Amino acid sequence: MPRRRRSVERPAVARAQRFLERRRDSSARAERQAPVSRPRPRSSRPGVPVIDVDDVHKTYSVGDIAVHALRGISLRIERGEYVAIVGASGSGKTTLMNILGCLDTPTTGTYRLNGLDVRGIDEDALADVRNREIGFVFQSFNLIPRTRAQANVELPLAYAGLQRAARQERAMAALRQVGLADRVHHLPSELSGGQQQRVAIARALVTNPAMILADEPTGALDTVSSAEVLGIFGRLNEQGRTIILITHEHSVAVHARRVVRISDGTIIADERGEPAGAVG
Repeated sequence: MPRRRRSVERPAVARAQRFLERRRDSSARAERQAPVSRPRPRSSRPGVPVIDVDDVHKTYSVGDIAVHALRGISLRIERGEYVAIVGASGSGKTTLMNILGCLDTPTTGTYRLNGLDVRGIDEDALADVRNREIGFVFQSFNLIPRTRAQANVELPLAYAGLQRAARQERAMAALRQVGLADRVHHLPSELSGGQQQRVAIARALVTNPAMILADEPTGALDTVSSAEVLGIFGRLNEQGRTIILITHEHSVAVHARRVVRISDGTIIADERGEPAGAVG
C-alpha cells in the first residue's frame, strides 16, 4: 500500500520541535555567558516584502521514492499583511511553514526573508535570524512547565543576550498586549489553555519580529479561547504586525485579510477580502 502523503511532513514537524528545545537550552546558557555579538537583521525594511518565495520545490526521499511536497510555490507577503495559509493534511502547508520559518530549506528555488536570501546562511546565523525575525506560535504552546509566565516570555531575549532588566520590561509590555498583566507570576499549570496560548503569543512578540508565524494556534483551544486568540491576532495586525496563520480550518482562515489555499504542494487560490469579525 502506498505511503500517505502526510507522513513526509513529520520530519519537518520534528525539526520544529527540536528547534524550540535548542532555543530553550540556548536561553539557559545565555543566562550564564556573556552575550555574543552577531549581525542583526533589521525587522523593518521599507519597500521590502517580509516573505518572497520564488519557484520553491521541496522533495523528500521515502525509500527509493521521491515525494514532491512542494511543487513550484511562489508567494509574496508584504509588511503588515494578515495571511492565512490553508490546506488539508498532506497538502504541503506544514512543509511550507517550516521553510518560511527557516526550520527547513527548499530543494530548489529562492526564499528571501525580509530581503535576506537564507540559502547560504550557516546554522548559527540562521538561528539568530529565526530568533529576531520570526515570532513562532504553535498549537501545543511549548511553554516551559516550571517557569512562570514572565520568564517564559523572556526566553528569546535571554537567547539574544539582553540584560535582565531590559528583558523583564519588554516581557511585561508583551504580556500587557495580550491581556495577561495580572498573570505574570503564574506557572503554565495555573493558566487555562487560552491563557497559555496568549503567553506564547507574548513570547512571539517580545523580540519585535518581522512576522508572527502561527501554526494551528487554536487547534487545542475551545471556542471562546479560540475567539480571544484570533481577536488578539486581529488587533496586532491593525497595529501593523505581519501575521501568517497556518490552518486547515476555514472558520479560522476567514479571520485573515488574505487566504492562500494549498493542495498537493501547489497554490490553488489566493484571495483577499475583509476578515470575519473577531471577538475583542
